[in-house]
Amino acid sequence: MGRLDGKVAIITGSTSGMGRDTAYLFAKEGAKVVVTGRNEERAKAVVDKIKAEGGKAIYVIADTSNRDAAKKIYDETMKAYGTVDILINNAGKLSLTPVQQMTMEEWDAVFNVNVTSALLLTQLCEPELKKNLGHVVNISSVAGTAAKWGPIAYCTSKFAMVGMTRAMAREMGPEVHVNGICPGAIMTAMLEGSGADATIEFMKATAPLKRVGEGSEIATACLFFATSDSSFVTGQLLRVDGGVDA
Repeated sequence: MGRLDGKVAIITGSTSGMGRDTAYLFAKEGAKVVVTGRNEERAKAVVDKIKAEGGKAIYVIADTSNRDAAKKIYDETMKAYGTVDILINNAGKLSLTPVQQMTMEEWDAVFNVNVTSALLLTQLCEPELKKNLGHVVNISSVAGTAAKWGPIAYCTSKFAMVGMTRAMAREMGPEVHVNGICPGAIMTAMLEGSGADATIEFMKATAPLKRVGEGSEIATACLFFATSDSSFVTGQLLRVDGGVDA
């Protein structure tokens, strides 16, 4: 018997990396998973793997930089499963552009993915989450705790996610638990393609655990926040970062 038997979990940005590993774990624990992302080939591969292992999942192709994406995700979830118990706001966009070169187009794109999409989807899901005494997990970053971990748009958006998590917890309680995770350097396609090799090596060198994390290690933290194990925890941000200095 799985710890999430019968629960419906939306996991945004789950066609790769941390989101994909969370989708696999949640499905193994019995959840009906809604996989979202922009690439249909990758989305189908995730869902096919879940189904091949006896789990249940659908995918929704949605670009969270577009503000209409949240409604599409919610509507497809309700059509397939009729409710929502768990929402993992994981979709993320990296930006390495410094202050002087930052355009409003890039700024808006980063905030639409990293912050606004989470707000819009949470708003839509809130009635079902309250009815089901559900859980929201927002994926921020260590860049949301200290500016040294990220350039201006990414860093600011992740600080915003920290504040939004705490505000949501206050406003959506007592029915809904809202918590967040601040990953450090996690081996994902986004990290590998970022060109931030020096930052990654610095984080490895300064972390007590001396390594980069795995997506599965974020998935297990999400599972903690999505179950009764965290029954007296809300409005909290858990750093899963190998122990790097704040």
